[in-house]
Amino acid sequence: MLIDVFLPLSLVFIMFTLGLGLTIEDFKNVIKEPKAFSIGLINQMIVLPLFAFIIIILFGLTNELAVGMMILACCPGGVTSNVITKLAKGDTALSISYTAVISIATVLTLPLVVGISMQYFMAENTPEINILTLGLTMFLITALPVGIGLLTHSKFRNFTHSFEPMAGKISTILFVVILIGALTSEWNTFITNLSILGPAIITLIMVMIFIGYNSSRLFKLNKKQAITVAIESSIQNATVGITIGNLILRQESEISILSLPSAVYGILMYCVCLPIVIWFSKQK
Repeated sequence: MLIDVFLPLSLVFIMFTLGLGLTIEDFKNVIKEPKAFSIGLINQMIVLPLFAFIIIILFGLTNELAVGMMILACCPGGVTSNVITKLAKGDTALSISYTAVISIATVLTLPLVVGISMQYFMAENTPEINILTLGLTMFLITALPVGIGLLTHSKFRNFTHSFEPMAGKISTILFVVILIGALTSEWNTFITNLSILGPAIITLIMVMIFIGYNSSRLFKLNKKQAITVAIESSIQNATVGITIGNLILRQESEISILSLPSAVYGILMYCVCLPIVIWFSKQK
């Protein structure tokens, strides 16, 4: 019961914090930079799930972990991708625009792709799931808090400027608590599958960084935009993945096995991305 309440409420707060950092201008950037936004959108919402599926097959992930991997691949980016973009000297404004729009778009795309994935990988063992209910739940715990955060920012700027730094710290603490809880509650499964799950996730991150950067350069985006697309194509909001996995397949007093890939990813993304960020930042 504690997990069922703590996880969604934590995600609501994290997404609200994300909304506090947004402005209406972030959505207008989609119109100002249509080509750059379209390339990132296609990479994150079509290419990423496609390559996640290919990697699942190549690495032979078990059915539950395969569904968890597809959940992860359908998650939006988050504040982390914005911070990493800034450190890598990418286009931060474009990164924030991706975060804003895709966080809302996944309300529709994630339930649909996850529903298809569950039917494919779990077949007769698929837990009962209502796609419309899952979509509504996604809206309530992701898009709605982002919208409230955005509205709060636009109407109460003084409050936002004073509260946002503290909110960011609280969000980080909640993320760490969720991450540790997800790994410890499925520790045996984590240890048993780490030799397969770890390389699969690292491969997915590396492949999407490569595709994101090179597809951008192919379509003549500038280097800052290409760095941004590369990061946005490979960095997902692990908290969303953990929470959605747990909502789909609840396990008594434990976080769902469907959440495990997102939890492992939450650690590995820093190990993989930080060296690449350092490399990007040093390039002239």
